[in-house]
Amino acid sequence: MELLLIRHALPVRRELEEGIADPELSEAGHQQAQHLAEYLASERLDALYASPLRRAQQTAQPVAHTQGLAITTADGVAEWDRNSSQYVPVEELKAAGDPRWQAMLAGDWDSDEPQEHFVERVVTTIEDIIDRHRSQRVAVVCHGGVINHYLSHILGLPASNGFFYPNYTSIHRVAAAGSGERSVVTINETVHLRHKGLPIGVFQR
Repeated sequence: MELLLIRHALPVRRELEEGIADPELSEAGHQQAQHLAEYLASERLDALYASPLRRAQQTAQPVAHTQGLAITTADGVAEWDRNSSQYVPVEELKAAGDPRWQAMLAGDWDSDEPQEHFVERVVTTIEDIIDRHRSQRVAVVCHGGVINHYLSHILGLPASNGFFYPNYTSIHRVAAAGSGERSVVTINETVHLRHKGLPIGVFQR
């Protein structure tokens, strides 16, 4: 089967004194999500999953509409900091020289969920999706940490949030064989955002 791991589009910045931030998409993020849906329209998806976090659900909605699919919520692909009271796009952290940007580059773990538990739930959830959709093409709209850790897992690399930087609405394709073999086909596929005047990620515009 072909698995498409898709990072959510650009959300708004949200910093709360208490509670869970869970931001919605920005105006640019909604445009990114629409371009994503148009790009994928030429490929028939058999199923569409998304993290329960708002930015992932809203990114998946145009894809669901274009494909005529329902969105299946997969709690196991929620981000590692899902319960955080703040969400600041990493581009803003980098531009401001915020210490949190350096911490992210260093791979520091700042979550109420132990890293090993996060990796286990991500891998278990994605492998379960693969098992349920043999010989099909399935998209999972999720988060940068989820994509980093799953790809690190199948490549045999140490668990890390900073293996690489997934761009907004980037597609990461994995060929998953029934024998258990997993092959990375593409990483950071973002041709749908080229020349659109929209932010793509930290290192590209």
